[in-house]
Amino acid sequence: MFTQRFFKHSSIRARTARALLAALALVSAAGVACKSDYPAGAQQKGPGGGGGQREAREVRVARVDEMPVGQTVTVNGTLAAFDQTTVSVKVPGRLQGVAVDLGTTVRKGQLIARVEPRDYELRVQQADAALQQARARLSLSLNGSDETVDPERTGTVREARALMDEARQNRDRAATLVQSGVIARAEYDATLAALKVAESRYQDAVEEIRNRQALLSQRRTELSLARQQLQDTAVHAPFDGVVEEKIASVGEYLAAGAPVVRIVKMNPLRFQAEVPEREAASVRAGQMLRVTVEGSQRAYAGRIVRINPVIKEQSRVLVVEADISNDGLLRPGAFARAEIVVNDAQMAVTVPPGAIVTFAGIEKVIVVDNGRAQEKPVTTGRRAAEWTEIISGVNVGDSVVLEPGNLQSGTPVNVVQ
Repeated sequence: MFTQRFFKHSSIRARTARALLAALALVSAAGVACKSDYPAGAQQKGPGGGGGQREAREVRVARVDEMPVGQTVTVNGTLAAFDQTTVSVKVPGRLQGVAVDLGTTVRKGQLIARVEPRDYELRVQQADAALQQARARLSLSLNGSDETVDPERTGTVREARALMDEARQNRDRAATLVQSGVIARAEYDATLAALKVAESRYQDAVEEIRNRQALLSQRRTELSLARQQLQDTAVHAPFDGVVEEKIASVGEYLAAGAPVVRIVKMNPLRFQAEVPEREAASVRAGQMLRVTVEGSQRAYAGRIVRINPVIKEQSRVLVVEADISNDGLLRPGAFARAEIVVNDAQMAVTVPPGAIVTFAGIEKVIVVDNGRAQEKPVTTGRRAAEWTEIISGVNVGDSVVLEPGNLQSGTPVNVVQ
């Protein structure tokens, strides 16, 4: 019995020892593994094997400069189309076709729509036939252009003159005979009355020719009008612009003056702004201004060309207008902000626009200090295409990084040209 218990306890101690040896082996292996991985991790820290060193990043820099930008008055306003119109048909008829649609760019004189022309072609033919008839009654060639008429050379007037001359000769003979006592006084009176009738008929013949000349002029005008109406069946753009709205559709019967499309002129645009009364005295026609719109960092140059002579009593503002050249990105109706340059001599600290970084609504620049990048929050002011005014944050002479991207403070930098 004692022998069995001894061997049983010895077996348990042996199994326990083997388990402890196995655990020690695993711990030793883990320690060896950790020891072998450490240098590899240290080599990834930097090129020199040190954990705190990073590779220098190449950057381009610009100098913070002071430049004349002028004293300005900031105003808000709206961009409006320089001109806009509703294009309508001049003659009634059924709309045969519309060549444009919403957003179509049109040029001055471009065909926009057409009314069916057949009715007006027939009117031209009718007016031309009436004109030829009027020319024939004046003994003129049917298709000629000469309308000079001598009433005395027309058949109607020549006949009336011949009758008048005959009546005058009869009266003269009767006057001689009545003095000789050959004929009675009554016969002389009859020849005198016949002469007066002949003179009246001659005068009527001359007036008839003049009426025919007037009728010829009327027929010529009617033909020109018919031809003009035929031309007016085609509707053309009155100026360069863009179709804002298509109103009529093909097949509609339109009365004279019915709208077809609405066109707006996109270049230039009118910038309409309201200047507060306290700033109105410094604003004059001819002053330059810089305009910016929502969603774009670009500044558009313009010049004040129109000023309302009256300050509005209700709002105490002065309305001014400037012409802004449109590169195709501006749209009428957009809200805009402008800086009117009222004094060209004022100086300002500026940096290129590409040096400004905006994150979470905070604007900053990155300067180079002892070979490392350093972030500096800034307060910006006026903007232009080539510069941005810095009100505070950096000083003249500092070097700011252009297009810094994700560059952070403390990063080593290498300035390149």
